[in-house]
Amino acid sequence: MTEIRAVNIGKSYKIRGNGNSEDPEVSSELIALEQINLHVQTGEFLVIIGPSGCGKSTFLDMVGGLSQPDKGEIFIDGKQVKGPGLDRGIVFQQYALFPWRTAQENVEVGLEAQKIEKDKRHAISKDYLSLVGLTGFENRYPYELSGGMKQRVAIARALALNPDVLLMDEPFAALDAQTREILQRDLLRIKDETKKTVIFITHSIDEAVFLADRVAVMTARPGKIKEIVEIPISHKQRLEEDVQSTEEYVRVRHILWATLKDEVDKAQELCRACPVTACSERASAPSLTSPNAGALKKIKA
Repeated sequence: MTEIRAVNIGKSYKIRGNGNSEDPEVSSELIALEQINLHVQTGEFLVIIGPSGCGKSTFLDMVGGLSQPDKGEIFIDGKQVKGPGLDRGIVFQQYALFPWRTAQENVEVGLEAQKIEKDKRHAISKDYLSLVGLTGFENRYPYELSGGMKQRVAIARALALNPDVLLMDEPFAALDAQTREILQRDLLRIKDETKKTVIFITHSIDEAVFLADRVAVMTARPGKIKEIVEIPISHKQRLEEDVQSTEEYVRVRHILWATLKDEVDKAQELCRACPVTACSERASAPSLTSPNAGALKKIKA
């Protein structure tokens, strides 16, 4: 049983300038997250989507124990999160592989830190490389692997310590569309085989609908949970059918975009209004690009 609860989470930062002064001594407060309340059920695949700058990655970092909330608490199975732990594996957008280590040696990094004996390390790393479809590539170095293969290694590394929770921060964002779709399917298969609880961050509405059991839609900054959208499509159906063309998929996708669109507009206004030091990136609309995007015009919600 691995249940995650976030209770009244808040996070803010001190930034230089207040929008009216260029004096570096003048500072103001940027509220990143406010009153986040979220319950992730055991074995659930929860996707979080929202406009850029709404605090998605900040929240994931706090679940991972990489940073602490200013307000509120996060619990995993009733225990407060106070730092990183072996019960959570994290996969980032950047692969963060050691270039001087082979794929197998990269997977074994955490196992080495836990002083697991060599033969057992090798057996575990080979099993997880097989799980992510990299049998035969154990001795390849990162420069010999494609982007998709590198991310498979990163996923295997996160799984190797057998965490209860897998935290994924836009892990497929830098991949081409074909590789991304293949890895999405592989991730669903791996999730079903390992029974992990997954929290997954994305900007892609299509990715959210395809992967999630539920989607948490966040508001523009300060980030709050605006709505939780259930995805009533079984994993079996997603893996065995051209689910993106089904009426149910298009209906849910339309609901998500309708829920999110106002927040994207608000985030863009915030970015235009805020000082440069307060906003490092322009708010971007979640990706709507899909081979089946045109189906929205044919099927009414």
